[in-house]
Amino acid sequence: MGEDAVKKALLIGLMLLAPGCATAQLNPAMPDEITMAGDRLFPESITSDAAGNIYIGSNPGIVFRALRGSAVAEPWLMPDAESGLQSVFGVLVDDARGLLWVCSNPNTLVEPRQTGLATVKAFTLSSGQLMADYPFPADSGPALCNDITIDANGDVYASDTVGARILRLRSGAAALEYWGASEHFTAIDGISFGPGGALYANSIQRNTLMRVGKGTDGSFGAVELLATSAPLGGPDGLRPLGGNHMLQSEGNAGTITVLTFPESGPVQVQVIASGIDYASSVTMVGGRAYFPEGKLSFLFDPAKRGQDPGAFVVRSVEIPQ
Repeated sequence: MGEDAVKKALLIGLMLLAPGCATAQLNPAMPDEITMAGDRLFPESITSDAAGNIYIGSNPGIVFRALRGSAVAEPWLMPDAESGLQSVFGVLVDDARGLLWVCSNPNTLVEPRQTGLATVKAFTLSSGQLMADYPFPADSGPALCNDITIDANGDVYASDTVGARILRLRSGAAALEYWGASEHFTAIDGISFGPGGALYANSIQRNTLMRVGKGTDGSFGAVELLATSAPLGGPDGLRPLGGNHMLQSEGNAGTITVLTFPESGPVQVQVIASGIDYASSVTMVGGRAYFPEGKLSFLFDPAKRGQDPGAFVVRSVEIPQ
């Protein structure tokens, strides 16, 4: 390298280290832990955008956002008349359209109990403005919108845990439609497109993992139960990891796992984090898996219901290569 090239390299390095340098601020380091600002939040789902900003839904209906590099997740979307948010379950970033998709459900754990329909909502990532509401069909019985995924065509899919169904919002459509139901969908929770572009789902109560068939015309296909190398413990959040891998949170087991889908044989389950006080969801940022502790026992265990659950923290672990 010539003298001028050496000087240029040193100059660039100094610019990147300079305080306030725009380039340095574009990609700040991610903290290992992120604290959610608030009390009794009971986070349910987490997602992240291409820039590394993290979004977390919560039982009270607040959506939190931690900008990349921040160790604090601040309230970003509030449950008010404008947003119409109730209890927030699934959240999913749609970078292609600049949207955050949200599962909103009436909160039956507060007094008076909330009423209304399970709804998929779309907010802009740039400003948090509500763009659209897509209520579940009112004539189909009880429903709970739990998780969301998007296919290559931009169609949005939502799992209905109570109704044991998957709903679909076709790209450009004005309303949700029921896409498919199966006896295997009892307590369906996480859904995500993964290896080979296939749709995968899990059941939090049945401790099962499924591959859901999808025809070339987008029609609902057969549901295949997948064998796993180890028992699942309340599988919940499900996210693609690239190649033939996926990330899964297992709430009852308190673990984050990497799922590897071989050409044949059972899906390999590798635990990468454990001892979590209910692992409700997971997302990947910068080679690390970020996951909130749901602490749901403080909501449902009569012996703990009135106790202080303490701070709610999003923790992380490095994803093995």
